[in-house]
Amino acid sequence: MVPFTKFGIHSLGKTKSPGPNARQLAPSLAKKPKGLVWKQRRHGVSVMIRSGFAASLALWSVVHVVVFTEGLPMAAAAGRIDSGDDASIEHYYTQHQRTVDAIARRHAAEFSPSPSPSPSSSLLPSYGADPTGKADSTAAIGKAIAEACAAATDQWLIPGVNNLGGAEVQLDGGLYLIDEPITLPVGSGNIKIHGGSLRASDEFPTDHYLIELSASQNGNSQTTSSGYNYEYVTLRGLMLDANYRGGGITIVDALRTVIDDCYIVHFASEGVSVHSGHETLIRASFIGQHITAGADPGERNFSGTGINLAGNDNIVTDVVIFSASVGVLVSGQANVLTGVHCYNKANGFGGTGIYLKLPGLTQTRITNCYLDYTSIVAEDPVQLLISGSFFLGNANVVLKSVNGVAKGVDIVDNMFAGGGSGVDIVTLDGNFTSVDQVNVDRNTARGMTVRATAAQAAVAGNGTKWTVDFSTVLLFPDRIGHVQYSLQSDTAFFRHALRNVSGNTVVIESDVAIQATVHVDVNQAPANGVIRV
Repeated sequence: MVPFTKFGIHSLGKTKSPGPNARQLAPSLAKKPKGLVWKQRRHGVSVMIRSGFAASLALWSVVHVVVFTEGLPMAAAAGRIDSGDDASIEHYYTQHQRTVDAIARRHAAEFSPSPSPSPSSSLLPSYGADPTGKADSTAAIGKAIAEACAAATDQWLIPGVNNLGGAEVQLDGGLYLIDEPITLPVGSGNIKIHGGSLRASDEFPTDHYLIELSASQNGNSQTTSSGYNYEYVTLRGLMLDANYRGGGITIVDALRTVIDDCYIVHFASEGVSVHSGHETLIRASFIGQHITAGADPGERNFSGTGINLAGNDNIVTDVVIFSASVGVLVSGQANVLTGVHCYNKANGFGGTGIYLKLPGLTQTRITNCYLDYTSIVAEDPVQLLISGSFFLGNANVVLKSVNGVAKGVDIVDNMFAGGGSGVDIVTLDGNFTSVDQVNVDRNTARGMTVRATAAQAAVAGNGTKWTVDFSTVLLFPDRIGHVQYSLQSDTAFFRHALRNVSGNTVVIESDVAIQATVHVDVNQAPANGVIRV
């Protein structure tokens, strides 16, 4: 099939006649057809097969397949049949049905008129916004949002939040300068803002965010009966430039908010801030205070926080944080971080990739992330999972003691790569006195020192005492909760016993001197016991 893109025409094959081909017929297709005609509606468009006798032959006809959309011919194809009667045309369609249908499907999609914006879809330029970014567009954007939100229905989401039916505010690919934050009325739900750029002006208030889903942030004390002021608000395909004046997005007391495919830069405080509420999804986005690709000469001066999660049940997925003092700050429970790449500020410059500031009840899962010269810090972790992640450039996990508690912690199946300076893959900052069900195991390291809560070793010797030192491997000092050993010898049976585990060193003694090998398995925090000092 040879495409003729100028007319949207496709040829089914060459005719043997010197008559017109499909390209030449295109301008005349709108005319009333002559000859025998076969019509059928296929895939939402009208398909017409018409025949006309060729100039030099009498036994077969040239066939033209015409696809109509809204009454206008949009595509055609040429071929031949062996005679010009109705039966032959029907036979032609039967033989070429797949090709004819393919033309109909393709042109039904490509040539159908684009739908006009719905009444709930607001295009900003029509409200007086300046898409060039030269003039302030705050008022125009506010007017478009107010109109979109004014289309209230009698349908409700969570009590107090109106279902706006999927209302849209389209930035239409423009770059808009704003002097004040963009806000939504309290009680707005099922609405989307998407498709353009916002940039803070030099007059933008430094204690605000470009987009604010917050009643209190704007001095509004109004709240809904449910306690959630917004639900199902989607911010998609936006570039937000805070111009070092404030933050990118703040979300307060909102339910099921989506931040998707956004690029948030030049914030002074935070890229995204989530307080209270539930179930904010932040995904497929890029966040950075400075636009850089790493090894930035000003990296030691990076400040601010990429994402601040001060609420519960949020999910951050496939997000890159490329410059900030802290990549992700978490102070709410039951959050999930997966596929997050943090190279925001190296440890050596005082940066942190992910900081878990929830001592006593962490309940956070971090999986399949990339800590690129930045570490994870967890204060008094209780119920924490870190797995399947990659730590590069001496990046590691730091357990920071506040009240000396570490319970229900799994740091497993991760990869660590460092510079060979002996940095531990997991370190303790402070003394832990209450440890239970902490499992640091099955991690691999290159150029770093492996630390774990479980270890195995074997020692051979001839005598009455075998000493196995685990202090260079075990994470917690002077803490062994469980020991299992076996003693292998070709000598006759003799008595032996475990004598000491202090200092993370296992001592086994026998009542007679023998040649033997001792195999020892230790665990610092058994699954069904609490170890306290």
